[in-house]
Amino acid sequence: MDYTGSQSEKAVPAGELGRSHIGQTISFQPNEFTVVFGKLAGIARTEAMVYLSLTGVGNGTHLKDEYDLPVTHEVYVPVDVISNAESTIKDLFGKVQENLRGGVHKGPDRTDQV
Repeated sequence: MDYTGSQSEKAVPAGELGRSHIGQTISFQPNEFTVVFGKLAGIARTEAMVYLSLTGVGNGTHLKDEYDLPVTHEVYVPVDVISNAESTIKDLFGKVQENLRGGVHKGPDRTDQV
């Protein structure tokens, strides 16, 4: 099995998980046979490992609610829609500004005219 997340998720190294991720539903593949989906309840970290505590996963026969992952292991978190929209708006605004500066105020010799 080779889990790569969904379109509404982005991959981050487990070592980059922080306080802002608590409460988010995350997904990851801790081994070659299992994919985990759960709500992040807590994070503990050492230099080499990240320990994740999840809600909504445990209490089953073979299900755990705690996982230890190397800091480089990919974990999938929801895409931040607001940041993506903000970035897109800034990019579009920059292109509009560039187009306005490039075509409206240039003379025949392509220099600014007053």
